Amino acid sequence: MTVVETRFGRLEGIRREGDVAFLGIPFAAPPIGERRFRAPEPPASWSGVRQATAWGFACPQSSHAIPGFAASGPQDEDCLYLNVYTPAADGRRRPVMFWIHGGGFTHGTGAELLFDGGPLARRGDVVVVTINYRLGALGYLYLGDHLPGAGLTANAGQLDQIAALQWVRDNIEAFGGDPGNVTIFGESAGAGAVGTLLGMPAASSLFHRAILESGTGRATPPEASAKVTYLLLETLGLYRRRAAELRTIPVAAIIEAQGAVAGRAGGPAFGPVLDGVTIPERPIDAIRRGAAAAVPVLIGTNRDEVKLFAASVRRDPIDEDQLAKSVSSALGNLEDGKARALVEVYRRSRQGRALPATNLDILDAISSDARFRVPAMRLALAQQEHQSNTYMYLFTHASPARHGALGACHALEMPFVFGTLDAPTQDRFAGSGPEVERLSGNMMDSWLSFAKAAAPGHEAIGPWPAYSADGRPTMVLDLVSKVDSDPFSEERRAIEQFV
Repeated sequence: MTVVETRFGRLEGIRREGDVAFLGIPFAAPPIGERRFRAPEPPASWSGVRQATAWGFACPQSSHAIPGFAASGPQDEDCLYLNVYTPAADGRRRPVMFWIHGGGFTHGTGAELLFDGGPLARRGDVVVVTINYRLGALGYLYLGDHLPGAGLTANAGQLDQIAALQWVRDNIEAFGGDPGNVTIFGESAGAGAVGTLLGMPAASSLFHRAILESGTGRATPPEASAKVTYLLLETLGLYRRRAAELRTIPVAAIIEAQGAVAGRAGGPAFGPVLDGVTIPERPIDAIRRGAAAAVPVLIGTNRDEVKLFAASVRRDPIDEDQLAKSVSSALGNLEDGKARALVEVYRRSRQGRALPATNLDILDAISSDARFRVPAMRLALAQQEHQSNTYMYLFTHASPARHGALGACHALEMPFVFGTLDAPTQDRFAGSGPEVERLSGNMMDSWLSFAKAAAPGHEAIGPWPAYSADGRPTMVLDLVSKVDSDPFSEERRAIEQFV
């Protein structure tokens, strides 16, 4: 039996082969009843020994067309739980790796076999923490125009992450972790949350390094968020005069309504809000002025990000005119001639590298760069102005799923980072065999090295130079990994002026 003493009471975990897992630990009071839409509050203490042997509830969410996007386990509004994976609860001060899951700020959970922190904890002698946070309307509904003075927050989800970091600061030593060496890392919306935390004053002293996988920080202006709130109220039949009923109606009604709103909002409906209080400025602006100057950053993207999303819908081949129109739309109504010229740059580049280059492939490549890679490079360059330990990667290993049609798509790097290639369906998604396992080991060691020493290079892959505008050195992660100077440079130069 392994029992630890936290500030709120004693916990008993699960001793496994090489690590101990403490699951379903409450880091805040249940955000139910009067606490809906409020900032998180401390959890209640307990007497005796609490069993930390099962994951806590995921935040309520709908199903999703992309496999693995939505939480696989039980859901409830009482969802503020975290999980700790440690080699031993022995009082040592190990680096802490704090995972924030993705899912578009509407889906997901830290309680998945894909995010089992045991392999990282064992391989690197670190403590891994995975968390849940409020999602969708429950986590990111702007009610400032409708219920002013009610003590509500537009960024409950971000404040949940901060509350979990505060819990780590106050309790992680009991699990063998070092509160003075915390690396936050996340993928997709989780990386967006990491990028947003880099610019949030309340988070500034709670972590010491940051890894962003396929995402950057964002914060929606309040006027756009107010439009989403109006659509949600309209869908529920509440409108302004009945907005207070949002705090008491069944949570299932909110989740159903937010799904309808997502289709009408014309973009991401829920996520961090530029409320002027918890998020006082756009994350990229905060980073540019040096708000996270003390934080080393590792950031990167996957070569074919959007192919994961494209695979969830039926698409017919498109001709040259349709391609130009789609590219123009993706880049804010770009002039037709410029869209066609951009297409030709990408076509020559992809054909020269023997990569798929149908019209749909070119559209996917341009969309991937516009949505993910160019913003990631901009964040890296902004951070590099203040922090020399800033690093860039490009993940190019292609999924074997669907006969290779997914390419190096969104989310593909996660089982490699966590060392969970044996998680359900990952053999089909990520691949299997010695080369795949070696790539996973190399990526785990890079993330671990960064968490320990703020430098992701190691013996197996060699030196990893810091990123800068001079040469743009990037680690290309594949079955054979190598540093490349400004990979796909012709594409970057062609597109970045339009993003």
